[in-house]
Amino acid sequence: MSHIIIRDLVKNYKTSSLKKKDVLREVLQQAALLGLARHNFFEHAAFYGGTALRILYQLDRLSEDLDFSLLAPNLRFDFSPYLEGMQKELASWGFHVEIQKKEKESTILSAFLKGNTLKQLLAIEEMDERTEIHPEEKIWIKFEIDTDPPSHFEVETKLILKPTPFYVLSYQPQDLFAGKMHAILCREWKSRVKGRDWYDLIWFIKNSIPVHLEHLEKRMIQSGHLQKNAALTKEMLQDLLKAKIATIDWSQAKNDVKPFLADPKQLDLWSESFFLDLIKFLKTQ
Repeated sequence: MSHIIIRDLVKNYKTSSLKKKDVLREVLQQAALLGLARHNFFEHAAFYGGTALRILYQLDRLSEDLDFSLLAPNLRFDFSPYLEGMQKELASWGFHVEIQKKEKESTILSAFLKGNTLKQLLAIEEMDERTEIHPEEKIWIKFEIDTDPPSHFEVETKLILKPTPFYVLSYQPQDLFAGKMHAILCREWKSRVKGRDWYDLIWFIKNSIPVHLEHLEKRMIQSGHLQKNAALTKEMLQDLLKAKIATIDWSQAKNDVKPFLADPKQLDLWSESFFLDLIKFLKTQ
């Protein structure tokens, strides 16, 4: 029965412009979340990041990773029991899962701005040929778990319907926006531009979701981008955004996000002047 449900999930995408590999990744992301939920992972952590936006709030771009934040700092947190439970769950759905735990690497840590993040990679190999995807195709899903989350965030319980109804714990939208804003302002990618972050900025503003300033403030203090006793204001945030926008190579930004969109024409407006106009609609709380 579980194989039939997975097959039907994939068939739901038959009118989609997504590649089969992307379809399988999205199905596996939801199955992985189900496995974590059934093993009580969300008693300790909340879902956040781009994939949370896509699965919970219908963000219209692809997202590859699964990001989580512990509800309280715990540098000794062990994710292994939950991965093992998820592995068993995915096996019951017809998928073989190899788990690789990666050691902390300074380049990755600097990219994510956290010195105490648990990184997991799942190589998920499909075993049931009835989904009409090549049985040797491998999908990599990266897990990030923030073991020392900054304070002043709120969470909520969200219902996911597929592959079968279950609940996850998630950051509230205003705190998801604070996390995304921190990435926009503070994430260092050397010569790369993370166009996906700027696409998500448009999504938040378009949906009238405010930035939770206090949570963003705590994130920026923790990462060293704001002095310890500083109080972040909307005016300060606007100034920081204007300065950042002036540094962006918008051609690179478009190229980064384009593979994740069904309609790349929406990038035609992207320019310094467009984003300066956009942030005039930014709301805070």
